[in-house]
Amino acid sequence: MSESQARNRYGLRKGLLALVVLGALGLGYFLWSGSGQPPGSEGANQSPGQPVGSRPAQAAGGRPGGPPGMAAMAVPVKVATVEQGPIQNIFTALGTVTAFNTVTVRSRVDGELQKIFFTDGQKVKAGDLLAQIDPRPYQVQLDQALGQQAQNLAQLNNARQDLKRYEQLFRQNSLARQQLEAQQALVQQYLGAQKTDQANVDSARLQLDFTQITAPISGRLGLRVIDQGNLISAGSTEGLVVITQTQPISVVFSLPQAQLPAVLERFNQGQPLVVDLFDSAERRLLATGELSSIDNQIDIATGTVRLKATFENQDETLFPNQFVNVRLRVSTQPDAVIVPTQAVQQGSAGAFVYLVADDNTVTVQPIVTGTIEGRRVAVVEGVTAGQRVVTDGVDRLRNGTRVQVIEP
Repeated sequence: MSESQARNRYGLRKGLLALVVLGALGLGYFLWSGSGQPPGSEGANQSPGQPVGSRPAQAAGGRPGGPPGMAAMAVPVKVATVEQGPIQNIFTALGTVTAFNTVTVRSRVDGELQKIFFTDGQKVKAGDLLAQIDPRPYQVQLDQALGQQAQNLAQLNNARQDLKRYEQLFRQNSLARQQLEAQQALVQQYLGAQKTDQANVDSARLQLDFTQITAPISGRLGLRVIDQGNLISAGSTEGLVVITQTQPISVVFSLPQAQLPAVLERFNQGQPLVVDLFDSAERRLLATGELSSIDNQIDIATGTVRLKATFENQDETLFPNQFVNVRLRVSTQPDAVIVPTQAVQQGSAGAFVYLVADDNTVTVQPIVTGTIEGRRVAVVEGVTAGQRVVTDGVDRLRNGTRVQVIEP
């Protein structure tokens, strides 16, 4: 046998011996853990009358002499006291701020935009001058109309003088009736021409006035669409600028048709319905206004009806096309039993709350809910003022569970 083979056989025997030792140690540990005592110590900790080798009695927690288990521990919860007081019946919705009036300022004549008298975003009043179009072509048309009017007026005056002479000759039997009537018709013809000339003059003067573009309403200007020096056309749909009336301003929102009767009852009686607007986070009050109108039909696709509220918007907090959270105050219940909405749970039998007794145990109490106002809800039946209800930590609660109230 070579020297290398001898070394391999020696290593193999050494490994087998190590495995046998480890196995023996493992078996001894298994026997010790199953009996609850180390080997050879039977009877050392036995109580009188207890058989040798039996396990000692376990504590309530399931471990020998250990602390109580989780089932015996109190569940930490947060509670709230049932209150009694006024609560408002509020309907919430998502609304869109809409300008009271929106006008696209367009030119009524064609020409070169010579001058712009406003800046983007400026506030204007009705009648303020916004822009000037080259007036020279329209001044020429007015002058032509005035010249034609003067020419026809001279012919009318001459025909009237001739008519006077014809009438005098006719009274002297020196003129035939036919000639007199012809002269009378000529005068009437010139009178008709005079009216036409006056209309042409007024039209030319109106076109000349249209070269000055003024604001049709009061409001705030947007960004101008066309710059100075460009040709502007009366047929352009883009216009020059858009004016929006933001004081006052309106908000349009929709409510489900099931909520419509409560709103109509107050609205048709002429009672004011207050509308509050909040930001997207529903934390900051933006404005307070009043419901002004209700649409005349329900949208069959969504089952909702559109409503409009009016706001003064003196500080211009509201901006056209802005999305806001709407709260419509419909009515007020003066003496209601109120609990936080997070205390109300839903089960197969309906709504319920966890009542906390004086001994800090909980009871499942069915309730009947009523008006909801934000994070508060009125309870019609089931609880009374002064009782405590669980608001947080309800996941592990059952009837009779002991709780530990965590102070806020």
